[in-house]
Amino acid sequence: QVQLVESGGGLVQAGGSLRLSCAASGRTFSSYAMAWFRQAPGKEREFVAAISWSGGTTDYADSVKGRFTISRDNAKNTVYLQMNSLKPEDTAVYYCAARRFRVVVTAFDYDYWGQGTQVTVSS
Repeated sequence: QVQLVESGGGLVQAGGSLRLSCAASGRTFSSYAMAWFRQAPGKEREFVAAISWSGGTTDYADSVKGRFTISRDNAKNTVYLQMNSLKPEDTAVYYCAARRFRVVVTAFDYDYWGQGTQVTVSS
């Protein structure tokens, strides 16, 4: 069982930066692939970024490539999402998710989810 708690969301102006954190419980955190998804009002949840258990493999949505960076610290049971050059269209609730084994981009394949953290980017 893995419990996930996100933090770091907030209100930022366009062009600004935020760093989201996701703290995980459980002694097997290092065996899980981790991902960030987001959901804007009236829209489906969409993939943002993912990272393998070792950190050696990452994947990003085209909309965030070059602006967002996912990373993890297995010693701290934490995964991060550094978001730079934020745009109003990045406004959403951001969710952290975990699954065993390999990185995938489909929300359905993730077993554990956090409660979400709101990110609002003003123009």
